[in-house]
Amino acid sequence: MRTATKFFALLDIISILLLTKQFWAIITHINEIPDQLLSQIRVVLTLPMFLSLFLSAVGLFLFKKFGFITYFIQFPFRLIVWIFSIGFITFLPEILNLGERWFDILFKICFIAEFFRLYFTIQIYRRELN
Repeated sequence: MRTATKFFALLDIISILLLTKQFWAIITHINEIPDQLLSQIRVVLTLPMFLSLFLSAVGLFLFKKFGFITYFIQFPFRLIVWIFSIGFITFLPEILNLGERWFDILFKICFIAEFFRLYFTIQIYRRELN
């Protein structure tokens, strides 16, 4: 169980690394957010999500309750702002020069995998910390 939570923590660290550039761009260009409501919502939700990834990564790595609770709170927001645990696989079509069709397939896999992660995280939490 602890190995799985450390793996989930590693996935959160990968998400942090991939989001750092986007986070910095948002912070440095906060006045240039488009007027569309959806864009504003995504920006407003991305900022705390990025910061909360540190909490969940540390908490899950140390197998602490706060790491699990942070992930449970993050879950719906991950779906809204598309910060998936294995979201890095969506870069494969770009890296390997595959078509747009592959991005769509991998995006759906990321979405489904996030629900699997939630399921396993709940199971670990119930068995070990509850």
